[in-house]
Amino acid sequence: MDIQGKTVLVTGASRGIGRSLAVELAQQGAKRLLLVARSRQRLAEVAAEISMLDVEVVLLPLDLSQMVEVNIAIAQAWRDYGPIHLLVNCAGVAHQAPFLKSKLADVQEEIAINLIGMYTMTRLIARRMATQREGTIVNVSSLMGKLAAPTMATYSATKFAILGFTQALRGELAAYNIKVLALLPSLTDTDMVRELEWFRWVVPMSSQKVAQALVAGLRKESPEILVGWQSHVAAWCNRIAPWLVEKILVMAAPLPKDKHQHYLALD
Repeated sequence: MDIQGKTVLVTGASRGIGRSLAVELAQQGAKRLLLVARSRQRLAEVAAEISMLDVEVVLLPLDLSQMVEVNIAIAQAWRDYGPIHLLVNCAGVAHQAPFLKSKLADVQEEIAINLIGMYTMTRLIARRMATQREGTIVNVSSLMGKLAAPTMATYSATKFAILGFTQALRGELAAYNIKVLALLPSLTDTDMVRELEWFRWVVPMSSQKVAQALVAGLRKESPEILVGWQSHVAAWCNRIAPWLVEKILVMAAPLPKDKHQHYLALD
């Protein structure tokens, strides 16, 4: 896909990977960017960053868990700004805790944003893309969508689900000339992951590198875009010796030293 002159909608665009994706797509010549996130102030900061690139920026401060509001906003945006050629579902949250200490509220938020929010936005945009018989959808998963990580059980589950959702849609929507891709970054140095305990031996990458990988993958129309050598090595090893990768993940995870410690989850 050539970004030049296209209208793009990016969710989770106010920070981290989503912000870098918005900036990179603007630099690649997108005509119009529709930026979605909960914070209007942060979205305005992104718009200011790319204001010199001769790109029209539309701010859509939305909570993706509020389906009615999202539905109305997307209908109005499509009416006011025309067809959307590229949808990038990047909005997501991550909570880290050993499963037995996990909070139900955190689990529900991860499912609501990472999955239901993505489903809601995709459903609204894909139906319109099907009518115009053109479009590309990118769902941001993670290396944790292939390698489930201790202390990140629900997050990993949502990222696995995103890959399944993407694969299913790729087959269904091909008849409408809609391409569906997955982007799988590994640990990325963003404000979200700085709040987490990092896994041993994992070297974080920059969000700019993830954005550049997306653009390269779009040009090649790669169905799955793995980012960074660590991701490629980990995915390859998991195909060859999944039992070994699982053991390494347990050793790398920031788990309590006392394996006999008992947990009580208080929600």
